[in-house]
Amino acid sequence: MSNESTERKQSKQDQLIIFDTTLRDGEQSPGASMTKDEKVRIAKALQKMRVDVIEAGFPIASQGDFESVKAVASVVKESTVCGLARALEKDIARAGEALKPAESSRIHTFIATSPIHMKMKLRMQPDDVLAQAVDAVKIARQFTDNIEFSPEDAGRSEIDFLCRVIEAVIDAGATTINIPDTVGYNIPHQFGGLISTLLERIPNSDKAIFSVHCHNDLGLAVGNSLSAVLNGARQVECTINGLGERAGNASLEEIVMAVRTRQDVFACDTNLDTTQIVPCSKLVSGITGFPVQPNKAIVGANAFAHESGIHQDGILKSRETYEIMRAQDVGWSDNRMVLGKHSGRNAFKSRLQELNIEFATEQELNEAFSRFKDLADKKHEIFDEDLHALVADTNWAIENEHYKLVSLRVCSETGEIPNASIVLEIGGEEVSASASGGGPVDASFRAIESVVNSGTQLQLYSVNNITSGTDAQGEVTVRLEKAGRIVSGQGADTDIVIASANAYINALNKLEKNIDREHPQLGDV
Repeated sequence: MSNESTERKQSKQDQLIIFDTTLRDGEQSPGASMTKDEKVRIAKALQKMRVDVIEAGFPIASQGDFESVKAVASVVKESTVCGLARALEKDIARAGEALKPAESSRIHTFIATSPIHMKMKLRMQPDDVLAQAVDAVKIARQFTDNIEFSPEDAGRSEIDFLCRVIEAVIDAGATTINIPDTVGYNIPHQFGGLISTLLERIPNSDKAIFSVHCHNDLGLAVGNSLSAVLNGARQVECTINGLGERAGNASLEEIVMAVRTRQDVFACDTNLDTTQIVPCSKLVSGITGFPVQPNKAIVGANAFAHESGIHQDGILKSRETYEIMRAQDVGWSDNRMVLGKHSGRNAFKSRLQELNIEFATEQELNEAFSRFKDLADKKHEIFDEDLHALVADTNWAIENEHYKLVSLRVCSETGEIPNASIVLEIGGEEVSASASGGGPVDASFRAIESVVNSGTQLQLYSVNNITSGTDAQGEVTVRLEKAGRIVSGQGADTDIVIASANAYINALNKLEKNIDREHPQLGDV
């Protein structure tokens, strides 16, 4: 490729487009399914962050997915809303219908191009795959001019065939070409080289934006994505907190801040408002029930913590000695909620607005304020992290409490078997039960099960402290499995046993509401 051609492409594509797929690929994490309202809340937060493209879901997967994409398309006005579709007419038509309300829409269609996928999954010949890819793009153009095409499992595809397919779909009208590392198999220098080769070998490559979608099976999703950007890719597909099936996807916050921090290396930058990163991370964590590990880059609780005396001394003298970016730039704040149990409703509402937390109805605000008062009776200081957890619990509880914890009494004594007595409200009626167990949490779960008989299997139980101090709230995540369906529940309280019971009940309510997909995902990129 000539220097003139290279310069033309770089000058045209010096903005790095951020394509967020938290609502689609992120939701494929077992137990991370979201309701329509929850997807809308996250979409609004992504829009506020100025994400360029929001992949809202896979409309053909289920009626719930269709309605969620349509709802997001109806409320998001500043970002492009995208729907995923296999290279099938019925998928594309369904996506087009869901995206009708959007001011700016994109259809993302895909078909596998690797030998193993074509032979074992599609059972198709390469020429037939190419023809179907071209037809899919042409069909999608009936609904929008913004078409993205992905050759699924591109990282293991044969380069000659990959070039043929991409050239053909660009001629057919694809405006974005996404190169997925579907199984996280690639190594950074290899994947970057693939992008460079495609840009050089495909004659019409300058007529499309090249994108990447990397999975994290070997922990290389961010590295592969950044290598691709250095080699000419100008869109990265990623998720908040790196959420996604198996080991997850490239983490949005890490991609954005790596590019922003190392402008001496990258010839591009994003348009994101990075101060919205941490609030969005907390929102996604709260809704999905997937806590962020403390040492997670950018958004982990320890990301800007310094314990070493040498580090602390350096920071006091000059922040840049051990910090390459400011905590405030990604949305961390030292602000505390200094109001207490005597604080008024308006002051509470004002602080939530400063944290970019909004309520759809007055009922939600009133319920949150009531819970705030209860928490203030237990804690002397209320931190912003406490408020995020409180709001997450409130928004779910208003519409989804089939089972509700009324009271819990636990006895745990040295040398004695722990016992729990519980009162649940089920469909408006109170039911009592008691049970013994290996510990207070186990006894509580057994007491709940003696009433509900859910038939579930406990797959995960984890505890994280929301803030520091002996009066800190504990945040408990519970993952339950029943007949192949997996849901995550979350609860927070200063009493860890009560938090555990609430998390378990939260998961049971999700099973009761059947919010998971009616059908499994039909494909992936």
